[in-house]
Amino acid sequence: MVSTKVPERDSGSRRPASKVLSALVATAVAGVAGLAVLRWVVSGVFGHDGNSYTAALLALTPFGVPVAAGLALVAWALRRRGVALLSVVLAGVLVAPLVPRVLADAQPEADGPVVRVAALNLYFGQAAPDAVVEFVREHRVDVLTLLELDEQAQSALEDAGLRESLPHVVAYPAGAGVGSGIASRYPLEEVDLAGPSLFAQPGVRTRLPGGTAVEVVAVHALPPVTDAAQWRSDLAGLPPASSAGFARILAGDFNATLDHAAFRHILDAGYVDAAESTGNALVTTWPRRRLGPPVTLDHVLVENGAAVLDFAALDVEGSDHRAVLATLRLPKRPG
Repeated sequence: MVSTKVPERDSGSRRPASKVLSALVATAVAGVAGLAVLRWVVSGVFGHDGNSYTAALLALTPFGVPVAAGLALVAWALRRRGVALLSVVLAGVLVAPLVPRVLADAQPEADGPVVRVAALNLYFGQAAPDAVVEFVREHRVDVLTLLELDEQAQSALEDAGLRESLPHVVAYPAGAGVGSGIASRYPLEEVDLAGPSLFAQPGVRTRLPGGTAVEVVAVHALPPVTDAAQWRSDLAGLPPASSAGFARILAGDFNATLDHAAFRHILDAGYVDAAESTGNALVTTWPRRRLGPPVTLDHVLVENGAAVLDFAALDVEGSDHRAVLATLRLPKRPG
């Protein structure tokens, strides 16, 4: 006689594996919950980004959304309904600050001239000079801030013809990523606008066609993973939007994202982020040639009364950052 008895499943051998996986999922969900508390309570309510580790973690806030969603699916499959529900809630909590970054804002009725402002980190001067000059020419850049500018890079850019498009320059070239500069289509007057910082952050004043006066700062804050206190000081030392007759623009490598309180404090001083204003604030700018999670560290900020007509983050050969380019219509400021 042939036996028709169905063999019993060895459920006992599967339970330990299921328990281990459930424990791992629960631990991961606890980590995502910690990120949510850090973003909404520590940084959001108390306005502090903590130390180097928490500042770095805050930059990864957008990644918390897909992680939480994935954990919800795994927890549901494991029949851990409570963990799955918590994961869904955490995904919603973390997605909330991201929504405004993909929605374009209504622009103010600015009545002044249009200016194209760009910022590019040269990756210790390694960005290809011909590519930088081509970027300037193709996009008709009026003002360009250059970070991590050394003397060799400055000479190479001049040899490549940068001054043919942007003949006026204020620069402090230096090695080890410390140097910075500003190149402009219009004459420049150097002004002291930023506070003390390890990296050079020159400021300039220029006058656009029609007489509108503009001040620009080449921003390069120390990375928070190097020294969080100095990073906060660098950002806190940037000037507020001007009330003295000058339209003010901050452009460069802030080493900060919209999830950092230190960066949002700058916006609270009268600026808008050109990327966020146009719904492009989730476009990442670093890294390109290095390993690491892509984040948005480079920004163009302009005072609230200006209209952001366009924004783009563009690759430039040789740099580990994307160049950021904003087309702005400024309010009339006689200066």
